[in-house]
Amino acid sequence: MTVSSPVSHIRFDRGITEGPILKAVWKLAWPTMLQNMLAGLQGIIDHTMVGHYVGYVGNAAIGVSWQIFLVVVVFITSLYTGMGVMVARFAGANDVEKVKRVVYQALLTSFFLACVILAPLGYFLGPALLDVVNAAPEVKAEALPYLRIMFVFSLGKLLFFMLGGALRSAGDARTPLRLGVALTLMNLALNVILIPGLGPVPALGTRGAAIGTVTAALVTGVYGVIWLFRGRFVVRLLLRDIRRPDLQVIRTLFRFGLPTGFQGVAVNAAGMIMLRFIGALPQSAEAQAAYTVGYTELFSLITWTSVGLMGATAAVAGQNLGAGKPERSIEAVRTAARIGLLLAAFIGFWYFWQPVAFYAFFGLDDDPVVLAFGVSLLRFLSVSALFITLALVYTGGLQGTGDTRGPMVISIVSQIVVPVGLCLIIEAVRDLHATDIWLAIVSGHFTRAVLSVWRFRQGKWATIKIELH
Repeated sequence: MTVSSPVSHIRFDRGITEGPILKAVWKLAWPTMLQNMLAGLQGIIDHTMVGHYVGYVGNAAIGVSWQIFLVVVVFITSLYTGMGVMVARFAGANDVEKVKRVVYQALLTSFFLACVILAPLGYFLGPALLDVVNAAPEVKAEALPYLRIMFVFSLGKLLFFMLGGALRSAGDARTPLRLGVALTLMNLALNVILIPGLGPVPALGTRGAAIGTVTAALVTGVYGVIWLFRGRFVVRLLLRDIRRPDLQVIRTLFRFGLPTGFQGVAVNAAGMIMLRFIGALPQSAEAQAAYTVGYTELFSLITWTSVGLMGATAAVAGQNLGAGKPERSIEAVRTAARIGLLLAAFIGFWYFWQPVAFYAFFGLDDDPVVLAFGVSLLRFLSVSALFITLALVYTGGLQGTGDTRGPMVISIVSQIVVPVGLCLIIEAVRDLHATDIWLAIVSGHFTRAVLSVWRFRQGKWATIKIELH
């Protein structure tokens, strides 16, 4: 990465718009993949510690609270998708001033959303949100403090997401990885102290998990912003860049970002609906256990890598479109798809041939019913891995070039209409079986892949213009 010292002479990495496509995609993809894996590992450790020191009620409280927080934050942080589209486009055109202008307005909006929207609404609406998901009284008692802490102190998370999105879109994926590693290590250290208690610090249980999470995010986020203004990143701001809100930029951020927010809500809603179908099975507890481990944890090995490739594809495709080289945008998507399919095929192979070993790792091989559900699910997912990887990579190509509405519609059709519709049809004809639900999930992923590829090949993304006056 070539960066000159004076802020006014910043140069972005031209290897993304001029060098080998494979190198450009992989350079941005692997740090994001690794960061996603670390974040996933952090979540697993959180659940393990809370389960050991608090019990299953604590696990349930964190699970319910995080699901609510995730739905809201995914929608709110959709503005960073809009930011990423604009930063990639202007970085590709080597327009430093517009990149700085967009990033500063995203930073300003982050403070407003965290302090004026999420903090007060999350605090006062917390009980009602827990009632929506029918949290049991004992779970609600543990979940409410956790949820309120996450919402009131959400600024750190938003700053972390904003910085990571801006830097990756500008061509630097390693700095977000470093920030992610620092956040994860700090969070783990705080959890070791706060959850069980250590020395003079009392055992805080689920509250401790929430405090550790928001503290690590806030320290990392504030540190990143300080370095942003001290000129240590490829995107740099000066005190003279501080100005009043720019409504044109903010409107554009949400114009490109809001469809992604609706897309995220649709995906999460689909997951909750599928859980409803699983909960209606005769052996629902066993099926839900198999689904939780198989789809939520094991399938994450696929989604972690695919989301990393999606982000890399978005940045490379967006920058090349900004540089006036749409043919390189097409090649970037195709290259990322080949990488993703190879990784998905490798992981899927082991899912298909050794499903028992994966469930044994989670200690679920002693229950034959859970194991039977898990084996069948994992074999379906071994095929679905190819489809979801292809879908996410092409989604990255669409979103990175500014087509965020297409993926939103595709997600609604493929994640809700197809799988839910298929389950409802089968349920109307006969009793629903677990394999019917697994097939519905695969059908949704297949539909999403086909529609995403078709949408990208239409080429409408190449005509999207972004103009700031």
